[in-house]
Order: sequence, then structure tokens, then C-alpha cells
Amino acid sequence: MRDWTGEAMNTPDARFLVITELFQPTKGGTAVWFDEVYRRMGGAGTHILTADVPGAEEHDRASPNTIHRLGLKRYPWLRPESLPVYLEFFLKTLSVGWRHPVTQIHAGRVLPEGLVAVRAGRLLRLPVVIYAHGEEITTWRQPRRVKAMREAYCGAQRVIANSEFTRGLLLDMGVQPERVVIINPGVDTERFRPGLDGSKLRASLGLKPEAKLILSVGRLSRRKGFDYVMQSVPELVRRGLDVHHAVIGKGEDAEYLASIRAASEVPERIHLLGGVSADDLPLWYAASDLFAMPNRDIGADTEGFGMVYIEAAACGRTSLTGMAGGTGSAVLDGETGLRCDGNSLPAVTEALFTLLDPATGFGAACAARAETRAHRDFSWAAVMRQTVEHTHDLKR
Repeated sequence: MRDWTGEAMNTPDARFLVITELFQPTKGGTAVWFDEVYRRMGGAGTHILTADVPGAEEHDRASPNTIHRLGLKRYPWLRPESLPVYLEFFLKTLSVGWRHPVTQIHAGRVLPEGLVAVRAGRLLRLPVVIYAHGEEITTWRQPRRVKAMREAYCGAQRVIANSEFTRGLLLDMGVQPERVVIINPGVDTERFRPGLDGSKLRASLGLKPEAKLILSVGRLSRRKGFDYVMQSVPELVRRGLDVHHAVIGKGEDAEYLASIRAASEVPERIHLLGGVSADDLPLWYAASDLFAMPNRDIGADTEGFGMVYIEAAACGRTSLTGMAGGTGSAVLDGETGLRCDGNSLPAVTEALFTLLDPATGFGAACAARAETRAHRDFSWAAVMRQTVEHTHDLKR
């Protein structure tokens, strides 16, 4: 078997039936993950069942896989409103599984995909793999959903957890330890790489050459901790740092963050950029000196891993993260960056200063180690090899 680049893979001739509502050209790290891995793991014999979205036809023409686009419509007047999604996935899974010589079913999430995969897998007599991302386990706490998740996870032959934190959640749900493996998300190390020129983007913010730029990227949500980074800027300036903070993203906290900027002592040093193009995102990492997303839990909402930390690392940047969720798998505390108490503004400020302080060189050393780790362990080729290693010998 060979991957889509022609590189030989030392694996049996596996053909996968992949069920995932999230798949490119849909935006988001999870959609990228499945596209990048399965285009490397199989050719036309691997079948992807996913949502029909704008731009799908153009994307699918360039894919080595066989992609089946489904309507996957939800109806608010139904209970549950996702019932048609389950039914469409289930019927299509059986149809593809009966007509094609697939050897495994892989599900992108536990619901609806994982439950469909487990029930269809019993009929097709195929082993099932389900991906676990963390957030779904902590936030989907309705009794009916918890029962369905437990059935799916415990019925799978393999569950891929994106972090040690997520693995712990799975064990708490009763999944057998030997069925759980950890595979961290990956990054496109050709697109996100050191040496890119971010000087024009720095100039667009009016930064002096010696100024420090903190970058934050992600959905504008309270748990990301962007508010505390913004509020740290005045104190960092008082400590003698010529520092700016740029925030990229859209979300429910847009007005809240705008109000923090308006009330800041140094609003001219805080830049709320909204969304940026995919082409510009690696350049923004290159323009920055430090990536910061000091996450914290808000109720049951948590960060399962944090692919943005790995994107920053691949561009040669160190990161600041919080202690909540699974971010410790993305940022190694004291080695590739720092973890701090994301619920504490003083802790966030102190950690930012430690990483930015030019007198110690600590931040630069973390950045070098982060870059090496990202390119060694988190390329999509590396993630593909881990996926093959943990799934190639599965049997029903």
C-alpha cells in the first residue's frame, strides 16, 4: 500500500470507510485532520461519508479518496432534531460497506458518527475506530447523550484520543484502557514553517522593528483567555517591554473583547483583526514573537488539545497556555513554552513577561525546541504513520 504521495507504507492493504460530518473544505482543525490523514492512508478504495458544503465539488476533484457528499439536514421540530442525520449516515454506511471491500469503519466523532459506525459495524462485521476530542465528553452531559456516547466508545475496537486529558475522560466513561490510544493532531509543516516573512504584517500594525508582538488565534470565546492577555499589555509596557497584542478570530466574545480594548490604558497596542485569510495565517505567526492562548475552563467547556499551539511551534514560535484541558500535550511546560493558571490575570502577565524577557533568552530556547518537536512529531505524515500503526491489525 502507498500513501497519496507515492511513499510506500509498510501496512496491509486496508480500505477505510470514514464517517465524518466535518471534512474539508469545511473550516476547522478537525476537518483538516481527517482530510490530511486519509488522503495519505488510502486511495480511491477509501470512502469518505461527509456533509455536502459549498466548494465541495472543487475539493473532491483533487482528492485521491472516494468522497460521498450527504445532505445531513437537521429539523428543529423533530426530537431529536439530528435523527435524519443518523439515518442518512447509517443507510449510506451500510450501502457503501456492502458494495465495496472496505476493511474498517472510522468515525470522526462519537455522535452521530461513532454510534452509527458501531451499529453498522455489527451488521457489516467490520472493526470500528472512533476519534475523541475531549470537548464533546465534557459538554454533552444530557443523560441520553451520555448513554449514547458510552455505547459508541465502549463498542469500538479502538478509540483515538487527541491528548492524555481526553484519554482520562474515556477511561472515566468505562472504555477499556487497552482500546484507547493517543494520537495528537498534526500540522501542515510545509505551510507552517520557520523563515516566512511577516514584516509587511508587522508594518501594517505600525510596529517598530524591536517591538514584541503577542499573537492569539482562535474562536473568540471566554475560555480561550484572550481577555487576560489583552489586560496584561499595560503591565508588560510598565515593565519596559515595547509590546503589542494581535487577536485573530471571530465568535461570541467579539463585543466583550472590543470593550476591553476600549477601556485599556493602551488601546493602540491591542489589535482585533477578526478573520484573516488562510494564506495570511502562517505569515501572522511569522510576524509574532509569542503565541498566547492561556485557556481556562468555563463551566464544562474546555480545550481538548489546541492545534494552534502546534501551528505556532511549526513556525518557530513558543506558546503560553493555561492549565485546563489537554493543552499540556500541545505545549510542554518549561520546554516548548509555559503553562499558567488561566484563571489568574497576574499569572498570565508573569508568564508572558517570562517568555518575552530578552535578558534571559528563555523564550527563544523554548521556541527552538517547539519548532524541532513540531516538525518531528506533528507533521501529517507522522500522524498518518501513528494512525496506521494503531489500526492496521484490528479485527471484529
